[in-house]
Amino acid sequence: MDIIGKRLWFFIIGALLVLICVISLATNGLTAGVEFSSGSIVNIGFDNDVDQDELKAELSNLGHSGALIQLTGTGDFIIRTVELDDTAKNQLVSGLTARFGPNHVNEFDNVSSMVAGETARNAAIAVAVAAVAMLLYIAWAFRKMPNPFRFGTCAIIGLVFDVIIALGVFSIIGGILGWEINLMFITGILAVIGYSVNNTVIVFDRIRENVRRGVSTDFAITTNNSIVETLNRSFNTSLTSLFTLLSLALFVGSSIQNFVVVLIIGIISGIFCSTCLAPGLLVSWQKKEWGTLSGKDNDSILVAKAKS
Repeated sequence: MDIIGKRLWFFIIGALLVLICVISLATNGLTAGVEFSSGSIVNIGFDNDVDQDELKAELSNLGHSGALIQLTGTGDFIIRTVELDDTAKNQLVSGLTARFGPNHVNEFDNVSSMVAGETARNAAIAVAVAAVAMLLYIAWAFRKMPNPFRFGTCAIIGLVFDVIIALGVFSIIGGILGWEINLMFITGILAVIGYSVNNTVIVFDRIRENVRRGVSTDFAITTNNSIVETLNRSFNTSLTSLFTLLSLALFVGSSIQNFVVVLIIGIISGIFCSTCLAPGLLVSWQKKEWGTLSGKDNDSILVAKAKS
């Protein structure tokens, strides 16, 4: 299986995916949840069947035309409005009761702009610290290899790729379904970072072992063999994780919806990145082959060398 020989084709695919996600982020963006922008969020359930469009119309009549509504898996509604005090909240609930009948408020949260800004800032710091710590750790772990920082840098590039894909795909889904990002979303992004680096390090670690064993004097062949040797493990681990996440998505409900969806996207992206992108970047960097479509190791040469 010649993966490294086709590495620049994978680079093109990866670049196109990133471009699509960046365009989506620029056009659709990510709608900030109550944790990241001031406002109130009400989780409310009705005893009678309520249509979402009718609920939106009634909220507009009550003076909340900008309210965002999301239907949960249990049939309740999550309503996000401007920040409400106790009086405004009671007026809102009373108005909905008069229109749709008995209801029950499952949860009510108020977040001020100061708290929201601090939450967003802390989330950004957490992501940045995690990325820098991983770069330093990988460079240290591969310190006996030539150019150890290249291993760490390629892993971080793969990490950034997975995060961009997760953000971009979520922005597409969120734009269609009206989803907002919240702290569970940030938790999912951090989990994607850890999962991405873990898969890449597994491949890099096998590369290190095969270099020490002297599998081949050609770094491209050594890398390709390492990818093939770890392919089953990477796929099996990712599939079992996906099965678990799909079960959570089906049976747990909306409380961890953002976490599950982001992690599913990240795992799928991580498979592609850890097998096709990050090792290919490492080979091209080590062999200084930037700017060529097939490099010195075109498919036929690589396969022939591997067989010999």
